[in-house]
Amino acid sequence: MRSLLAVVRILGAILMTFSVAMQLPLWFVTRRAGTEIMPRDGMLLVSLAWTVLPAFACLPLILYFEAAGRPISITRAYFEAVSGLTTTGATVRTGLDALPLSINLWRCFLQWLGGMGILVLTVAILPLLGVGGSQLFKAEAAGPMKDAKLTPRIAATAKGLWAVYFAISLACFLSFLAGGMGWADALMHTFATMSLSGFSSHDASFGYFKSPLLEWICVVFMLIASCNFALYFVSLRSRSLLHLVRDTEFRATLAVMAAGSLLVALFLYHRGTYTVAAEALRLSFFNVVSIASTTGFASTDYNTWPAFAPLLMLLMCGVATSAGSTGAGIKMVRAVILVKQVRAELLRIVHPRVVNLVLLNGRKVPAGIIHAILAFMLLYGMTVMCLTMLLVWTGLEAVTAFSAVMACVNNTGPGLNEVGPAGNFGTLSAEQTWICTMAMLLGRLDIVSLFVLFTPSFWRR
Repeated sequence: MRSLLAVVRILGAILMTFSVAMQLPLWFVTRRAGTEIMPRDGMLLVSLAWTVLPAFACLPLILYFEAAGRPISITRAYFEAVSGLTTTGATVRTGLDALPLSINLWRCFLQWLGGMGILVLTVAILPLLGVGGSQLFKAEAAGPMKDAKLTPRIAATAKGLWAVYFAISLACFLSFLAGGMGWADALMHTFATMSLSGFSSHDASFGYFKSPLLEWICVVFMLIASCNFALYFVSLRSRSLLHLVRDTEFRATLAVMAAGSLLVALFLYHRGTYTVAAEALRLSFFNVVSIASTTGFASTDYNTWPAFAPLLMLLMCGVATSAGSTGAGIKMVRAVILVKQVRAELLRIVHPRVVNLVLLNGRKVPAGIIHAILAFMLLYGMTVMCLTMLLVWTGLEAVTAFSAVMACVNNTGPGLNEVGPAGNFGTLSAEQTWICTMAMLLGRLDIVSLFVLFTPSFWRR
């Protein structure tokens, strides 16, 4: 084992040298460029970063498994790296408990780094390189309202968000330690919890610990990570929780999570799946919040629950997280605005002359944002439908195909049936794996940021 670890260290040094060698020529060629990045430049750079970075991130996996005599294909290694960086948490590997700490730590660190967004971190250091970062932040930020700045300078905004992210991650780590986890498990599961990913160092996921206390601690931090980090930044700066309490999306996110968990708990207890109410409540809260928040941990095989519960959980993962969180999917703010718009349209049908504005937190939602949300919803629906049909066309069973696409587009991780909590994506063929990889990238980039690259107008001067 020591000789194997020595080989891994040598390969790691070679990998770092290779990465630097690739970067230096690009820096030398562009070192005098001082032009501000335009909107489409930001879109292109973000999309390239999320597709190219996993190619480097997967190299340690390829090198380790090659050295261990268990080669992994480029397809599966790239899928694993994309899953980590996009905070999906879907895996193609089994035997996680037997992997060395370095490899498990690398996998989990990728998801923590991708949680806030690699490009937000880049925005914080771009001024040092003489390049403006405003357009990068807009392309990377999730949700429909991307122009609001928390500080006058975009770099300060990125640094502030990362400071909040790190501080809450530290609190999560210490809480897991206090709950009985070892330092390594606490660190890796902190990375997974705060990024709302789901990579674990154990095949049994969070169920490995068999600790109700740890499960409730995890629920608390998953809920925290499901809400807008910008609200935490503003609340800390103003030393007031009023910004949290008054925010419509924050209240809606917590309300949907709590209502869904209570509904599933009541359903499981009523159907006799669990005869002890406390057990039904604990398992329901942990697994519903985990899936709805797009984390993807599992403390039990919820695939064996009556179909209503896992299906509801799968649908919730598309809307339950807030914009500005580390989650993915449609985002709660879009759902709230759409509900308000539908209500306004119904009222307008009854009273054609009524003036009924769509308001969010007391402010009028511009028509342009509503139109953008409608376009996003159309693209979201088309993406889920087309990718599901592609997987079915390759021979995958329909429920597995639909749940795999939903889990990947919403960056949730586990789906149902073959890709459920008791299985993984390792059973998929190479073609199916690439389809799911594309779904993860589309979900992380909010779909529109990637689709816009394929429009002819994007490439015209």
